[in-house]
Amino acid sequence: MKKKGKQVKQTTETSDVTMEDANPKESPKPKPKRGRQNTTENPPPVSRKMPKRAASCTDFKTKSIRLSEKSSTIENKKVKIVDEEIAALSIVPGPNNPRPNRRLTDFILHDSEGNPQPVEMLEVDDLFISGQILPLEKTSEKEDKEIGVRCEGFGRIEDWSISGYEDGSPVIWVSTELADYDCVKPSGSYKKHFALFQEKANACVEVYKRLSKSSGGNPDLSLDELLAAIVRSLSGSKNFPHGVSIRDLIVSWGSFIFDQLVSLDDSPENADRAFVDLPVLTALRDESKKHEEFGFVNVPNGVTNAPLKINGEKVNKSNGVEEDEDMKLARVLQENENWQSLKSKKRQKPVNSSSKLYIQINEDEIANDYPLPAYYKTDIQETDEYIIFDDFDTVDSDQLPRSMLHNWSLYNCDSRLISLELLPMKPCADIDVTVFGSGVMTADDGSGFCFDDESGGGRSSGGSNGGQNEDGIPIYLSAIKEWMIEFGSSMVFISIRTDMAWYRLGKPSKQYAPWYQTVLKTARLAIAIITLLKEQTRASKLSFSEVIKRLSEFDKTNPAHISSNPAIVERYVVVHGQIILQQFAEFPDDSIRRCAFVSGLEDKMEQRHHTKWLVKKKAILTKAENLNPRAAMGPVISKRKAMPATTTRLINRIWGEFYSNYSPEEVKEGEGDSVILKEEDEQEENENEDIEENENENEEEKVVLVQESEKPKSGIKQKKSTLSKTDISWVGKPIGKMPDGKNLYKSVVIRGEVVELGSSVILDEDSIYYVEYLFEDSDSRKFVHGRLMLRGKETVLGDIASEREVFLTNECMDFEVDDVIQPVAVEIRSLPWGHEYRKSNANFDKLDRAKAEERKNKGLPVEYFCRSLYWAERGGFFSLKRDRMGVGNGICDSCGIVEGEKEKEVFEVNGSTTGFMYMGIEYNVDDFVYVGPHNFDRDEKGNETYKGGRNVGLKAYVICQLLNVESPKSSKLDNPNSVMVQVRRFFRPEDLSLDKAYQSDIQEVYYSEEVHKLAVSSIEGKCEVRRKKDLSSQNTTYITDHVFFCERLYDPTKGSLKQLPVNIKLSPPKETPANEAAIRKRKGKSKEGEDDVEMTENKDSVSKIILKTLDIFAGCGGLSEGLTKAGASVTKWAIEYEEPAGDAFRLNHPEALAFVHNCNVILRAIMTACGDVDDCISTTEADEQAAKLDEEMIKNLPRPGQVDFINGGPPCQGFSGMNRFNQSTWSKVQCEMILAFLSFAEYFRPKYFLLENVRNFVSFNKGQTFRLALASLLEMGYQVRFGILEAGAFGVSQSRKRAFIWAASPEEILPEWPEPMHVFASPELRVSLNGNSQYAAARSTASGAPFRAITVRDTIGDLPPVGNGASNPTIEYKNEPVSWFQKRIRGDTSVLTDHISKEMNELNVIRCQRIPKRPGADWRDLPEEKVKLSTGQMVDLIPWCLPNTAKRHNQWKGLFGRLDWEGNFPTSITDPQPMGKVGMCFHPDQDRILTVRECARSQGFPDGYKFSGNIQHKHKQIGNAVPPPLAYALGRKLKEAIEAKQKQSGN
Repeated sequence: MKKKGKQVKQTTETSDVTMEDANPKESPKPKPKRGRQNTTENPPPVSRKMPKRAASCTDFKTKSIRLSEKSSTIENKKVKIVDEEIAALSIVPGPNNPRPNRRLTDFILHDSEGNPQPVEMLEVDDLFISGQILPLEKTSEKEDKEIGVRCEGFGRIEDWSISGYEDGSPVIWVSTELADYDCVKPSGSYKKHFALFQEKANACVEVYKRLSKSSGGNPDLSLDELLAAIVRSLSGSKNFPHGVSIRDLIVSWGSFIFDQLVSLDDSPENADRAFVDLPVLTALRDESKKHEEFGFVNVPNGVTNAPLKINGEKVNKSNGVEEDEDMKLARVLQENENWQSLKSKKRQKPVNSSSKLYIQINEDEIANDYPLPAYYKTDIQETDEYIIFDDFDTVDSDQLPRSMLHNWSLYNCDSRLISLELLPMKPCADIDVTVFGSGVMTADDGSGFCFDDESGGGRSSGGSNGGQNEDGIPIYLSAIKEWMIEFGSSMVFISIRTDMAWYRLGKPSKQYAPWYQTVLKTARLAIAIITLLKEQTRASKLSFSEVIKRLSEFDKTNPAHISSNPAIVERYVVVHGQIILQQFAEFPDDSIRRCAFVSGLEDKMEQRHHTKWLVKKKAILTKAENLNPRAAMGPVISKRKAMPATTTRLINRIWGEFYSNYSPEEVKEGEGDSVILKEEDEQEENENEDIEENENENEEEKVVLVQESEKPKSGIKQKKSTLSKTDISWVGKPIGKMPDGKNLYKSVVIRGEVVELGSSVILDEDSIYYVEYLFEDSDSRKFVHGRLMLRGKETVLGDIASEREVFLTNECMDFEVDDVIQPVAVEIRSLPWGHEYRKSNANFDKLDRAKAEERKNKGLPVEYFCRSLYWAERGGFFSLKRDRMGVGNGICDSCGIVEGEKEKEVFEVNGSTTGFMYMGIEYNVDDFVYVGPHNFDRDEKGNETYKGGRNVGLKAYVICQLLNVESPKSSKLDNPNSVMVQVRRFFRPEDLSLDKAYQSDIQEVYYSEEVHKLAVSSIEGKCEVRRKKDLSSQNTTYITDHVFFCERLYDPTKGSLKQLPVNIKLSPPKETPANEAAIRKRKGKSKEGEDDVEMTENKDSVSKIILKTLDIFAGCGGLSEGLTKAGASVTKWAIEYEEPAGDAFRLNHPEALAFVHNCNVILRAIMTACGDVDDCISTTEADEQAAKLDEEMIKNLPRPGQVDFINGGPPCQGFSGMNRFNQSTWSKVQCEMILAFLSFAEYFRPKYFLLENVRNFVSFNKGQTFRLALASLLEMGYQVRFGILEAGAFGVSQSRKRAFIWAASPEEILPEWPEPMHVFASPELRVSLNGNSQYAAARSTASGAPFRAITVRDTIGDLPPVGNGASNPTIEYKNEPVSWFQKRIRGDTSVLTDHISKEMNELNVIRCQRIPKRPGADWRDLPEEKVKLSTGQMVDLIPWCLPNTAKRHNQWKGLFGRLDWEGNFPTSITDPQPMGKVGMCFHPDQDRILTVRECARSQGFPDGYKFSGNIQHKHKQIGNAVPPPLAYALGRKLKEAIEAKQKQSGN
């Protein structure tokens, strides 16, 4: 039980009856009427140990009981039945001290005549209970049936109460003389009577949550604020009648709510302000009385909305006189009458233009067309559909993945086989039919079923031999939500949809085939009718009766023959009418859709009283529990349970506090639309989601967050001084002078308050400034030089931030002392760092928050604290340089940064005109430079773009050598556009031909005598060109150095290549490469490095520090592979849940200890072993599993202090739809693994932390998840930066965008973002911060980069040909590597592994063979013809569903698509298939799907990298991985940060 409190409402007499002395046969004595006025005349009640509850009514009437023989109760024959309540209590176990407490389900509250009555009728009449009594503690359904006891007509009910306030969910109790009962679930017939009271109880709890401080509420809310919040909370309830103002309903219940909450004030554990003293509750009660006087509630027209009347007279309660019994009866009856009228109106609400009525058939009507009842049975192990699609992201139903289902059956919750006809073909409101399914899932090949086959429900057009032999995954489905029939020529396609996927139905199981034949037969009949109508000159010529007559004349050999008896035909057509009507509705000919037959059929169906359902609008789907009965049967593959995350108390507090107070509807109107991706055609890409990205090349992408707070304006204030000179005075003498001679001071007095160096002040607009130094100008005016401090809500953190935390910025200015409004307390906070200080820091934080809350309650000013520098331009939060803050020497770090940036913008030609300074880089004659390719646009070719070939035609920078600098003599001021340079062009292999580019090293360039004159502004950066022998060796596919080599001379006029003469001078070999950070300051690139000099790689002092790393959610190890090769870290431990992926990790990282287990269990085990159980919040399941781990495993688990670096990519599939939850949001968040991931960081406190996720991570849940992750890391004391990177720009031939969060301890240097080195057609990936500011971690390389894009040919062109379904795990290469990429990716591997391909069925192989072998070819290039399969069946070459649904799906671009040799791969997916979301999966030349090894190469995995499991497992491991080249690039910047710290420490 939760928080206890006394039952606040007392009764006139208290029973001392116990289980032993009660006499069930003794008739009850009449009891006096109970009321508040009598409570003091009776002995005090027995103390009850019950939850905190609100008051019930107290006026009850006594009657003898006589149960009606005709009871509306429902009897469950499997449940024991007893006659007496005391007997039931003795049978059902549960707590009995001081009174028995039990649960009550399937109950009805009724009067002595057995008539159901609403709960509040207790105020005027005796009520009794009929229901099933269960133990108080919840058990399984099976145990409930075994232990539960049903008792009829027991009671009477003495009292009711409401609890559950602390838990946020109302619990309704009723009490008899003998026991208290938790009313869990009313019987079906009693729901309509119980719903009103349940909603009123829910409203009480919601008001409590909003007003109780202990629940995070605010007792000082105004009435409008309270009502708005309650309306938002309850707006998702299905119980509220349609068209009714929820606000008016809440107001009408105001007196009820007031009475319940005020009675909670008597609880001894109530530490909140008394509810009776809250003005908002009093206002709610008063407003309720006004509504009672003038009407109940605003309701739709036609619904009773009258004030209370007794015998025709209006009842006025506003005079404050307490209701008598008649008034109470009138009020309760009127309230319930209005509620039932409103509910009735809900069911009768008019259908708008976008909704339609769906007519559902009755099961009895079609029973004769189906076999006798049978039950689904199977011995096959079936996997939960939720495991197959565990990467579920809330999506539109049209965007769900599509698969085939073979050997399938459909059944209800009792596993009884059921017809698909009973389920509406469109999602409908309040549907009462639930259909589940099982089958073998395979890739969707677009096949259908031939009408010509009468046996077994048709033959697959894909040439399948039947579902029994299908090679796929046996699964059981969640509830089917809709189904559809599509047909073309001789084919029919039937598809079903769950919340997880669409399934095209293949051949049913042998057991289910008879249930399917009727559906197919009706589909054939519908097509026959349509064909019949099309043959008429006018479709409307044939009436319904005429069509029936024609159908009865069909020959028995006709597939659509039903009977020669028109009456039998009409009956069949009408009872199966929903299938026929849907076929007509989807037919493109309007005259057919509107023909007389259709209207006649609809009329006939209505005459048979078929059920009408309201078709729902197109809905967004969210994942829920799979209720398929197979989930409780064996044998079933164990499904992964969504275990709530194991967390530390800090993480639980940060996330729990936010979600306990967060209402997603509180986001300002219009802001929801700002969470967008500005690439119009782009699909949302999830970590495990098999979706292709379609970028709009000409538009920059912005992942926009909701917060729109404007940053305070900066600039010198123009406020006129209102102070006299005597109000402001310096304290003491000057402490020094500024370089310009102005006196510096330590402190100043303003209105009697002292402002010192390092303190903070408030200016106009409530802006806070940190005082860097104080000075006086020559006019004796007193000034402050201050740096702006932003409140947390003004940063990227938004509403996640603490209201007390401010962040220092680099925005500074001078302002006069008399502009200061007042000093403000801001503590520059720095706590000890390290895992050993966690507890002491937590205690400090707890005391600090308590002190702040106390000050707030006393109305004292807020005391702020600051612990980080917020640098929006660099996308992060950084440690404060406390030793350089508030020194008072006239020097400001922010000024230095601004001046440094200005210096970089200075353009200056040296005196000898042999060089110049441009963008902070010094250039001299003979230097090698990058020039934008557009400056040589005469050589550019047209760039045809399409899915998968976006990089075709994009050019890398042109390499040139400076020969001369020409400064115009007439110009007094040189600028980059007026000063010209003469350059020699070096050609790249791709300038000669594609074949040359393919065969050449990507770093090779060719010397030429071609000279150009260009403006300095065309220069993009600096590089080096050396002899090949002078290059440093590097084996990765990501190049970090801006270095090229030249061995040949190219003559563009002749097209000839010659050996480079020895006398040609190139760059000399150097140990230190060019300053790459300086090269990046172009094209909107965000600033890199706190200090470019610090971050430059120092080859003389290579770091010897290797970070000991823990990789969580490690997968097959892509992230560890790249980071380890970068030389910054070595993975010592890894955690992975999936066994095949864990095995793959072990194969490739044998030095690491890989734990294949749930990370929640691992964290619990570690914290237990370290004695920190009190700080660990975990489930019982996690506790039990952790306790079962063997000693050796526990011994090998890492401990705090051993781990230097934690990295990983937690799955976040639930977050994208979280903003749609309006109840129990926190319980859903708790299951997200990001909480456990952050808890690992919080507990271990490593030096570095890296979070990787899908790029939409920053916009999940309107950005709240992303901001909570940042806030959590900042609360731990980390420096944090965030950004989005495109993997294609880092050395792989694939479009893959990923979001990253770096964190570094305050003692370390935060790593910079790596520079994108390859051309790639991706927009600049920006994150909107607040206001109009944005941040991009890397510039777009679509306009140029140091190196060309890696192509499909570069990646897989050397691999030997294999056929469809190739399965040999090891083969010979047969060819030498050709391209630069192939040589590096192959390394020293001698044998080719995993060059295996998924097998397509015969039809898809034919389709693949007919797809042209040219760039961009897909299903639209297939001829419209039929092909003959090996079975002799003739089938459509083009999947019928594609052309008929193309308009709704962007023409299904890319499906059955071939890759372009010169383009790039689409996003690597977990299951490549031609009908998948990324359908472009065919080899450019070979008629097959890409192999595992080809997909691995597209991700940058070296050929020696091993994968584990079957082919599906291997594809999933690759599709879920971080590309190793991208991880390597991140690792290089981590290594640079470590080396910079070493250098800094050495100095």
